[in-house]
Amino acid sequence: MSDLDIKPILESLLFVSESPIKLKSLQEILTEWEEPAILEGLDQLRKEYESDSRGMELVEVAGGYQFRTKPQWAQWVHRLKKTKPVKLSQSALETLAIIAYQQPVIRPTIEKIRGVDSGWVIRSLLEKGLIRIMGRKDIPGRPLVYGTTQTFLELFNLNTLSDLPTLKELEPPPEPETVLKEDLGEPFQDETKD
Repeated sequence: MSDLDIKPILESLLFVSESPIKLKSLQEILTEWEEPAILEGLDQLRKEYESDSRGMELVEVAGGYQFRTKPQWAQWVHRLKKTKPVKLSQSALETLAIIAYQQPVIRPTIEKIRGVDSGWVIRSLLEKGLIRIMGRKDIPGRPLVYGTTQTFLELFNLNTLSDLPTLKELEPPPEPETVLKEDLGEPFQDETKD
């Protein structure tokens, strides 16, 4: 174990990395420290960056660690970087959700769930780097098999796919009850129409 303080070293590595750094990579770089020391250093950094006076936070995302701008300061960072936020159409979101929850999944399954052709949406998601081709399914026609990418995890601030909300959590709220007319218990009807 090294006599050096690991925190500033971790901070430097995380600061210069454009993508999340996995613990395994940190272990390969920081051979002077054991895994518990690296994890302790990461935990200390996370706590230090929780303060409201800091513009960044240390997050565990896409299976690694990364400094990210705190949401309340994002508008100014967007002005500097002049980047457009990733915008996804309703069809792209639907397709991406199907792939995320059903992966590995083939196009016919996606189209069966959506009820429409999804070829152009899949191409768009591939171009954006949100999904990837995982191989081919060993059935007649050998269709391509799709799954999500690290970019998907990063964009949606997920560490792993298990961080996705469960389908039960995504159920729509119950239908609103019929508005009752006064206390009579009769369903309200618009009497101006006849």
